[in-house]
Amino acid sequence: MKVVVVSPTYNEIENVAELISQVHNTTPESDILIVDDNSPDGTHKLVRELMKTDPQLHLIVRAGKMGLGTAYCEGFKWALKNGYDRVIQIDADLSHNPVEIPVMLEESKTFDVIIGSRYIKGVNVANWPLRRLMLSYFANIYSRIITGLPVKDSTGGFKCFNSKVLEAIELDKIKSEGYAFQIEMNYLSWIKKFKIKEIPIVFVDRTVGKSKMSKKIIYEAIWMVPKLKLKRILGLI
Repeated sequence: MKVVVVSPTYNEIENVAELISQVHNTTPESDILIVDDNSPDGTHKLVRELMKTDPQLHLIVRAGKMGLGTAYCEGFKWALKNGYDRVIQIDADLSHNPVEIPVMLEESKTFDVIIGSRYIKGVNVANWPLRRLMLSYFANIYSRIITGLPVKDSTGGFKCFNSKVLEAIELDKIKSEGYAFQIEMNYLSWIKKFKIKEIPIVFVDRTVGKSKMSKKIIYEAIWMVPKLKLKRILGLI
């Protein structure tokens, strides 16, 4: 199968080369697409240099900081246009271990969406402050109760999509970011009757660079959950 690993970046110059190296080491057959929001630290410039000796590495540079969700959607559309069968989404900060990608790809032969789950077997998170962990954990409970989405880690960002799932979702209409984007993609996949499976992963908090978490992202997720439920009730999705 033709596979691409998509990773949005904003000021990830300290991590992006290592991410690319790890992906190549674990899945040498996979291509990699970096979607950079014109990082002031020059992340995209480093990627361009790496592309000179790496034909499997690709880059989209956007005009500015436009958000995680739209970055992923732009990457997904690029993947569909270029005929990929599986699309992996992964954070650029090395919090997701690419060693899990082969497991995801194997599971994707049976399931349509594979989610790398921090909560499917207890709580598998390392180096996170307790406040951040509690926020994430209870956000997932909240999402599950309101929407009925049978996923224990609906806010996680390490996933594998079968291309047919992305083709069925109207990507141009998705404008959410962060937690809300992850929940929205999972929910739309579920209500469209695609098969979802969670596999256990260990999430390790970034060691370099700055987190992109903000109050705006948190509030957006809080409102996104009932909004998705209401849209389904009204037949809008």
